[in-house]
Amino acid sequence: MAHDHAHDHHHGHAAYLPLALAVTLLYAGVEAGAGWWAGSLALLSDAGHMLTDALALALAAAAAWAARRPPTHRLSFGLQRIEILAALGNAGFMLAVILGIAWSALDRLLHPVPVQGMVVTAVAVVGLLVNVGVAWLLAHGEETLNTRAALLHVLGDLLGSVAALASGLVIQFTGWTPADPLLSLFICALILASTLRLAREAVHALLEGVPPGLTLPEVGRRMASIDGIVSVHDLHIWSLSSRRAALSAHVVVRDLEAWPRILADLMELLNADFEIGHATLQPELFQPALYAIDEPAKPRFQG
Repeated sequence: MAHDHAHDHHHGHAAYLPLALAVTLLYAGVEAGAGWWAGSLALLSDAGHMLTDALALALAAAAAWAARRPPTHRLSFGLQRIEILAALGNAGFMLAVILGIAWSALDRLLHPVPVQGMVVTAVAVVGLLVNVGVAWLLAHGEETLNTRAALLHVLGDLLGSVAALASGLVIQFTGWTPADPLLSLFICALILASTLRLAREAVHALLEGVPPGLTLPEVGRRMASIDGIVSVHDLHIWSLSSRRAALSAHVVVRDLEAWPRILADLMELLNADFEIGHATLQPELFQPALYAIDEPAKPRFQG
C-alpha cells in the first residue's frame, strides 16, 4: 500500500472574512431599521438577505479557523469537512428566511401599506455600494465552498439592493406600492437559487461524490496510460474539503520492482493535471491467467 499527500496552506486571505462580516452585519442592521421606519418590505427582505450573508461569512470564518486545526487520533483528517457542514446549516437557515419573507410579501400584496419611496431609494443606493465592496473583499480571498457560497449570496444581495432601489424609485414617482412586495418576492427567488446550489454542493460533498471538474473515467484512463500499468480499478475520488480532493485506487502493474517509479509518475500526474494531492494507491501484480486468452493485455480503466 502506498500513500502520499500534500497540504494546502492559504491563510493569508483569512482576514478578509471578519472584515466582510463586520461590514455586512453593520449595514444589515441599518437597512432593517430603515425598512421598518419607511414601511418597506423590500428593504426588510434585503436586510434579511444580508443577515444570511453575515451568517455565511461567520460560518466561513469559523470553518476556516477550524479547518486549520491539526488532526487527532479520533479525527485523522482533522476538521476540514466542517466547512461543508457549516454550508449545509447555512442553507437551512436561508430557507427559513425565504419562507418568512415570502409570507410577508404575499400578506403585503393583500393588505397594502404606505411606503416612503425616498427613504427606500437612499438606503438601497448605500446598500448597493456596501455589497460591491464586500463582493470585492470576498473575490480577493481564498476559494472554499463557504467563501464561494458567501460571495454568491453577496452577489445575489447586490441584485436585491438593485430591486430595493427599483422599488423605491417606482413608489416615489408612481405611488404604486405593490412594487415593494413584488420585488421582495424577486429577492426571495434570488436567495432560493443560491441556497439550492449551496445545499446541492454540500450534500454532494457529504455523500463523497466526485468533486466538480473531475470525472472518474477520465482520471482512470489517464492513470492507466502511464507506462508499466496494465489497468486501474476500484477507483474512488472524493472531497476532503473545498480545496482538497482525495483518491484511492488499485493499480495493476507488470513488474512490482517498477512500482516506485510508477508511483512517482502517478503522483505527478494527479497533482499536475487534476490537483489531487492526497492519494492512496495499492499495486497489484499482473496475472495473465486472469485475462481472456484472446484479449491483449493493454492499459485500461475498469470503472
